[in-house]
Amino acid sequence: MTDPNAIQPSALDQLPDRDPEETAEWQASLDAVAREAGPHRAAYLMRRTLERAEAGGVALPKLLETDYVNTIPTSAEPALPGDPEMEARITAWNRWNAAAMVTRGAKHGVGGHIATFASAAWLYETGFNHFFRGKEQDGSGDQLYIQGHASPGIYARAFLDGRLDEAHLDNFRQEAGGNGLPSYPHPRRLPWLWEFPTVSMGLGPLSAIYQARFNRYLTNRGVKDVSASHVWAFLGDGEMDEPESTAALALAAREELDNLTFVINCNLQRLDGPVRANFKIVQELEAQFRGAGWNVVKTLWGSAWDELFALDTTGALVRRLRQVPDAQVQTYQTRDAAYIRQDFFGADPALAEMAKLLSDDKILECFHLSRGGHEARKVYAAYKAAVEHKGAPTVILAQTVKGHTLGEGFASKNANHQMKKLSVDEFKTMRDLLDLPIKDSDFTDGVVPYGHPGADSPEVRYLQERRAALGGPAPARRVHPPAPLPAPADKAFAAFDKGSGSQNVATTMAFVRLVKDLVRDKETGKRWVPIVPDEARTFGMESLFPSLGIYSPKGQTYEPVDRDQLMYYKEAKNGQILNEGITEAGSMADFIAASTAYATHGEAMIPFYIFYSMFGWQRTADQMWQLGDQLGRGFLVGATAGRTTLTGEGLQHADGHSPVIAATNPAALSYDPAFAYEIAVIVREGLRRMYGEAKPGEDQNVFYYLTVYNEPLPQPAKPAGPGVDEGIVKGLYRFNTAETAGVTAPANAPRIQLLGSGTAIHWTLEAQKLLAEEWGVAADVWSATSWGELRRDALDADAALLRGEERVPYVRQALQGAEGPVLAVSDYMRQVPDQIAQWVEQDWSSLGADGFGLSDTREAARRHFGVDARSIVVAALAQLAKRGEVKASAVKEAREKYGL
Repeated sequence: MTDPNAIQPSALDQLPDRDPEETAEWQASLDAVAREAGPHRAAYLMRRTLERAEAGGVALPKLLETDYVNTIPTSAEPALPGDPEMEARITAWNRWNAAAMVTRGAKHGVGGHIATFASAAWLYETGFNHFFRGKEQDGSGDQLYIQGHASPGIYARAFLDGRLDEAHLDNFRQEAGGNGLPSYPHPRRLPWLWEFPTVSMGLGPLSAIYQARFNRYLTNRGVKDVSASHVWAFLGDGEMDEPESTAALALAAREELDNLTFVINCNLQRLDGPVRANFKIVQELEAQFRGAGWNVVKTLWGSAWDELFALDTTGALVRRLRQVPDAQVQTYQTRDAAYIRQDFFGADPALAEMAKLLSDDKILECFHLSRGGHEARKVYAAYKAAVEHKGAPTVILAQTVKGHTLGEGFASKNANHQMKKLSVDEFKTMRDLLDLPIKDSDFTDGVVPYGHPGADSPEVRYLQERRAALGGPAPARRVHPPAPLPAPADKAFAAFDKGSGSQNVATTMAFVRLVKDLVRDKETGKRWVPIVPDEARTFGMESLFPSLGIYSPKGQTYEPVDRDQLMYYKEAKNGQILNEGITEAGSMADFIAASTAYATHGEAMIPFYIFYSMFGWQRTADQMWQLGDQLGRGFLVGATAGRTTLTGEGLQHADGHSPVIAATNPAALSYDPAFAYEIAVIVREGLRRMYGEAKPGEDQNVFYYLTVYNEPLPQPAKPAGPGVDEGIVKGLYRFNTAETAGVTAPANAPRIQLLGSGTAIHWTLEAQKLLAEEWGVAADVWSATSWGELRRDALDADAALLRGEERVPYVRQALQGAEGPVLAVSDYMRQVPDQIAQWVEQDWSSLGADGFGLSDTREAARRHFGVDARSIVVAALAQLAKRGEVKASAVKEAREKYGL
């Protein structure tokens, strides 16, 4: 059996020892210290030696954990600038109003969170007073990702500086009337204040990393120098359990994003209880971030602890702090001095002796109140260290008490996340603790008053002066509308009008070719941001590598293996393509940063993100809601789309539902184009709507979702005649009739309208021919470019009708007078076309690829799902048989003929 105490082999055993005698002397010295002074002293010396080696540039593996103490000792803390007493009064007002706002709202049952901001107040206030740059200097400023549950504190500060009034605060979480404040940071709901939505949790940290990365991208590409911008992400320690929270840590370190700081509020509590009840979340996070290459600053203990650390001559206190699990630290917060003496200090004889020198008041001050995150000087020291650190991002692990200053009923209680109000007596206790000039008589009829020192008070003047010095209010979202981007030359779009002749072209390739032409445009070409998650060759984008380059802040430090080929893998510091590796979440975070640059930096960028359609909306739909909330603009492209079009890949690659999910997002304009010229029309319209001259009442804050296919097929010419472009944009137009298609059907033949979207239109066209030649039925074929836009228009028409306005839905207008029933076909589940059924006056039926995907040839898969041309013929005959326009026997005959 292996001896667990035996010295295990290491990589060093494979290196020759140039001086074995010297090595033995070092080892003997360590053994002697452990024997004479104890293993704790030996461990202490080893840690200090490793720290010294690291500081001196000696190449050694880094320590992943340090002692459970502040990274910056009190003796090394810089002086706190400004007026600390004034800042304390400002913070007190903000604490009060944050709690009052949520408590007053509780009578309406709308909820809110009090305890988070109470713990994090100094983390925000120190930044607002000394670090966070506003937008009034360079238009960019810093980017602040505010923890969602802390929003009441941000509203309280905006109330103090005059940007909000009492009526606003009383409408917290009551937005229906148009004057309310959203529950969390929601730019779409409060676009002059919030820049970045940070709920759902986990999206804030991921987006912050890619925002910092995109800032470097803008600078390195020469679009705008935003090197002075710093990204601050305020997070909860419980939030770090979300996989998105830590998904991109290595990227931030790898690209040396020292323009990024995470501030993690370590109050040791998540929503239901301790974050790591039996462990230590701070130490876990430190190891995780250090291992990823981040600079870590721990701000754990307040100045009251200085006396205790000075008495710790044996290291017993530091050892005990490392041992005590988080849940027990939380318990100390609520217990008396006697309990703490016995449980904490009584665990070690040296600590028991130390405790004899401490008064009960001193013990309670330390264990109940004194945390690094509650002292402006210690927070300032951490922030200063973060912004001055170069070569790596910084994470600040700031220990706080959840519910700090809210009284014994809140502080460190497991249920405090769900506690929405304080009693009047608790508010009076809080008032006395914060030393606020609020009288008992101000509590009229038991209603908690808001507090404000006055618009011309020293506090407000100080606050506004500090913000003016830092570049204006924060957080703040500013959109200084730039001149509309000039439309690219028509040549790029018109190239698709003639079709592809005898050449088969997949619509994915058509889209890539269009973008390749658009990025060459002298006016707008540099504003395109191609984003791909390591599938560029799958989508035929490798032709863009040498011309645009793949963005890398280090450029290309190696000779690519395919350098002698025309389409070699070219990386460049000013590269335009963001090739993110296998991360849809990271690619979406890229897209969000690029799509909102018009507001964040005053620079309109045109991102397009191309991905396996199955792995977009299905996997990262939460971020697409975040994109809509953040008012992003751009093109999402779901490639290799459809349930049956991607051969051989099977169930998890076969997309039969992305348009359904996209239809749930009000900001998404979802299109399923069939032909290359349709893609050109849609992209041209998207550029106009999002970046050009908007029409009256038109919302520019939308994004487009296009599904494109990998099946090479003939691309026809655009039909002649009026209304085609309008129909493409609105979602439906007649591609041909039985007569214009050149198929032969008897005079007065029964007629049916076939609606197809995406690749399904090719099966519909084949069915049109079979119906005429084999069954004597005339079919007209319509291209349904957007079932979703048809439905959106119809819903708007319904709403107008309820207002007393007469409006006919476009789909009804388009199909007016069309003879016979309607049969709709798509490569998606029937729910996709069925979303417009109620507005179609003709008899309606549909075919779709419902169910799980499977691996097979395209033809076999389509026959399996009943959407191939022959299945369409049978379904069409069945519809006509119901109407008595063909014999019922024809349906059975067709089924048998086609082997269905």
